[in-house]
Amino acid sequence: MTTVSTEAGRCAAPISRPTLGNTPAPHRHLKSQGAIDSIQTHARAVNSLRMALHYLNQAESNVPGAGRKAVQALAAINQLRAVHPGQAANDSGRA
Repeated sequence: MTTVSTEAGRCAAPISRPTLGNTPAPHRHLKSQGAIDSIQTHARAVNSLRMALHYLNQAESNVPGAGRKAVQALAAINQLRAVHPGQAANDSGRA
């Protein structure tokens, strides 16, 4: 059985609901669901650092807000390092 969308301004298209026989196969290029979590965690770290810089570059700097965002970014980086040890860039402080 198909259902038709009735939203105004859009073309109605039949929508099939997944049943036991037609459920989509999992993505084979991803090793596990953890790959998506790593990407999201990396994006969270980048976004937190960008927000911290944005807070500091404003005319009235929001230093406490920038500090909170920097802590969030460091927490995301530490989470990535815990999930994938030895795969991070060389950040041991040595040249």
